[in-house]
Amino acid sequence: MIACQTIVQILEKWAPKNLALDWDNPGLAIGDLSENVSKVLLTLTVTLETVEFAAKNGFEMIISHHPLFFKPLKSLRKDTPLGQIVYEAINNNIVIYSAHTNMDAACGGINDILANVLELQHIEILKQTYEEKLKKIVVFVPKDYKDAVRDAMCNAGAGHTGNYSHCSFNVNGIGTFKPLAGSKPFIGQEGKLEKVDEIRIETIVPESLQRKVISAMLKTHPYEEVAFDIYPLENSGKAFGLGRIGYIKESVSLKDFCKTVKQKLGTSHIRAVGDLNKDILKVAVCGGAGGDLIQAAIFSGADVFVTGDLKYHEALDAKAAGIAIIDAGHFSTENLLLPVLKGYLEQEIKLLNKQAEITIFKNEDPFVII
Repeated sequence: MIACQTIVQILEKWAPKNLALDWDNPGLAIGDLSENVSKVLLTLTVTLETVEFAAKNGFEMIISHHPLFFKPLKSLRKDTPLGQIVYEAINNNIVIYSAHTNMDAACGGINDILANVLELQHIEILKQTYEEKLKKIVVFVPKDYKDAVRDAMCNAGAGHTGNYSHCSFNVNGIGTFKPLAGSKPFIGQEGKLEKVDEIRIETIVPESLQRKVISAMLKTHPYEEVAFDIYPLENSGKAFGLGRIGYIKESVSLKDFCKTVKQKLGTSHIRAVGDLNKDILKVAVCGGAGGDLIQAAIFSGADVFVTGDLKYHEALDAKAAGIAIIDAGHFSTENLLLPVLKGYLEQEIKLLNKQAEITIFKNEDPFVII
C-alpha cells in the first residue's frame, strides 16, 4: 500500500504543477489524497469506461493526462457523461488525479518522449513557457557538521548547476552567540558569550525546492536556533516549455518521414501538409493539439512540424509559410506517455520500499477511418 499523497509527490517531482499553463487545471479532481491505495490505473483520458473498469477491478486511484474538469461547472447532473463519471468515481471511492500541460513541459515528459521515439538529436525546447527562479541559501554550521548539513541540502535539491550536483562554496569563520534564559544550547552555557569555529556554506536552490531544502537543513543542523539567509538571484534558472525541436540523422523526403512517423507511433493513418518530395532534416514536435505552436515551429526553421488536431486554417497558414505538417493525431502523439509513466512510478515506489500495482488502461483512439 502507498498513500495517494506520496504518489502525487512522486508525480510532481517529475512534473511540478507550477509548469502548467494558466488555463489548465491539473491536480486532484476527486477524492482524498490521504487514502492508501494498492492499485493505480493510468489513462490518457478519464471516461465512464475507465472508471467502471477501475471500480470492477479494485483500482483505488486513476491518474490521467487530461484533467477531468477544464471549465467551471454550473451543474453536475447524473444524466450527463461527466456527471456519470463523477458519480461512479465517488460511489466507488476512486481518487482521480491528472498531470496535463505540466507533463507536456516537464523534462522527460510527453514532448521529450515524442522527440525520442522519432529519434531526434540535439533536442531543444520549441517554445519556452517557464523559467525556474533561483535563490541563494547561506547557512552557518559548526565544522563537525558541515558535511552532513551540506549533503542534506544538496540531496533535497540544492546545489544543482547544469550537469553538476552538490555545488557549494565554503568559508571558515567565527560564529558568536550568547545563550539567554530558557535556551537549550548545543554548544555553550547560558549567559556566556560563545565563539565557535563555523563554516559558511552557500549554494543555489530553485525557488520551488526552497522549503524542502530548508526543512532538510534544519533537520540536520545541530543548533537550536539556526542562522541562515535566503537571497533572490537574477541568474537564469532552468527553462521549461512546450514542444521540442531537433534533427533526424539524415535528410529524407516528407513522404518517407511520414512512413517513419506512422511506424514509430504505431498509427495506421496520418495527415500531411506540404510537398511530399520536400527534404526533411530539422523536425519540430508537439504532442496533442499543437496548432498554437505552428508559428514557433516556423520561426525555429523546422522543415516539418509533427503534432495532432490540426485545423483547416492552421494547415493553410503552414503551407503558405513553407513548413510541412504531419498530423499524427492527438491520441497517437500522447499515448506514448503511459508506458513511461508506468515505469517511472514503479521505480519510485520501489525506492520507497512501498508496493502498488500500476496498470495501463487500454485507451483507444475515438476516431475511425472509413
